[in-house]
Amino acid sequence: MAHTVGGWNGGFQISILGNFRVPAFDGVAHYPDIGRRNDTAVLTRPTWASVSSELLLYAAPTKAMPMTDDTKPKIAQGALSLYDAYAHGHLSRRAFLDGLTRYAVGGLTVTALASLIMPDYAAAEQTAADDPRLETAMLDYDSPSGAGDMAGYFARPAGASSPLGGIVVIHENRGLNPYIRDVARRAALEGYAVFAPDALHPLGGYPGNDDDGRALQAQRERESMVQDFQAAADFLRTHDACSGKVACVGFCFGGAVANLMAVRQPWLSGAVPFYGGWPTASEAEQLEVPLQIHLAGLDERVNAGWPDYKAVLDTSNAVYDAFVYEGANHGFHNDSTPRYDSDAASLAWSRTLDFFAYRLSP
Repeated sequence: MAHTVGGWNGGFQISILGNFRVPAFDGVAHYPDIGRRNDTAVLTRPTWASVSSELLLYAAPTKAMPMTDDTKPKIAQGALSLYDAYAHGHLSRRAFLDGLTRYAVGGLTVTALASLIMPDYAAAEQTAADDPRLETAMLDYDSPSGAGDMAGYFARPAGASSPLGGIVVIHENRGLNPYIRDVARRAALEGYAVFAPDALHPLGGYPGNDDDGRALQAQRERESMVQDFQAAADFLRTHDACSGKVACVGFCFGGAVANLMAVRQPWLSGAVPFYGGWPTASEAEQLEVPLQIHLAGLDERVNAGWPDYKAVLDTSNAVYDAFVYEGANHGFHNDSTPRYDSDAASLAWSRTLDFFAYRLSP
């Protein structure tokens, strides 16, 4: 069945395919203060309680509108899991599309379903590339233990007259795409000098789409890329726009890099990994940098390593906060795909900014 209903900032064409899901609320958790040691919080939020795992609620907006939990298409969890496997290189594009046939029902084609799942960067942009409040530029820098010649996207408030705290933004596994540039601009608007390196620079830079970006990044050696991001932190630390205090934030692959930078660069003021992989136990024992860790409740792949890493952090008396967002998928902060969770993303980002304000204060 299909109905046209009034939606926020416009109407929707709604098709409900399969059995119906209803939202269920499971309470509110306590959230630790910034800087407290050895705390883990769970954000409980409205989640979809389902009588069928095969539901697809397809919401096609009748005109452009910002993506929120109310306006984004509701995609079956199985389809989102297929995309997660594809985005991380565990499925070929053919296998991904073949897997989607199970969820393309009720007249919805695989092509249409795939288009709903893939990133839509134009619709997701929160801060315009030409925002007059910002100064932005691509800057070259040296990475002697990595690629050698590197480059990254730099942003700071327009007209800043004094050095600012620095933030390195570390991209996912597909290069410096529009989402990461947007995150850099958002951070810069908060009063920071922000630098977002592109690990694809040695291969010509982000190619304009994530599929090719992922293929290019797979050609690079992982350790060389980690060295590139470490060199970026060194570069920003000594830049005239920076106060010398630098922290980092990373997403997915970038979250894993942020974890490693925290181990290897003890001078960092802080690190914020979003759903990233973990250093080894021996590396974790060397940690001196404060962490703020954000995990998605449905992210079994990354979360599987968290208990062991947490045990090492606790034994080492490390300073960290860890937040688990129940009902959220890996990639929940990326507002260009249906995995985006506006409640979890907004809360996680506000916590990130509080962490930076505390750790990067003069």
